Amino acid sequence: MDLNDKRWSLLQGGYRAPYDASAALQRLASGDMTAWEELWEELHHQSDVGEASYAALPEIVRLHKVSSKGEWNTYALAATIERSRLNGRNPPLPDWLKRDYDAAWAELQKLALQELPQAANDALADSIIAVLALTKGRRTLAGLVMLTEDERQEIVSTYGVL
Repeated sequence: MDLNDKRWSLLQGGYRAPYDASAALQRLASGDMTAWEELWEELHHQSDVGEASYAALPEIVRLHKVSSKGEWNTYALAATIERSRLNGRNPPLPDWLKRDYDAAWAELQKLALQELPQAANDALADSIIAVLALTKGRRTLAGLVMLTEDERQEIVSTYGVL
């Protein structure tokens, strides 16, 4: 969806309130990395997402593709939105957005496979792995990967796994 499309102002974000993500996405496109903070805050809230979250994802993936550096926020926010979309408590993906959303996920999978070998930090590597897990329908695995290493270690210690 074009960033000038009037539908942006009609979409709801993670707080179940109208949120026009186009301004933050335009700032991100111009290199303002502080826009990530707003996108995280508005597109997701305690496992709640809305149509604005789904609509923002194709643009986030497009911006990531044209960027020359791996950005963990792209993968982590995409994984968070998708896991939330699938949890049964959020609005369905609108029909008018399905083609673009699915295409963005297909593109994100390609980017993830390209970037994983060079992922230089844990946040990027874990987020990429979570996206790849989701593309294979492995929601629980994606959720575990998105935990911090300390949280994963606690699960292992508590349940005697591994």
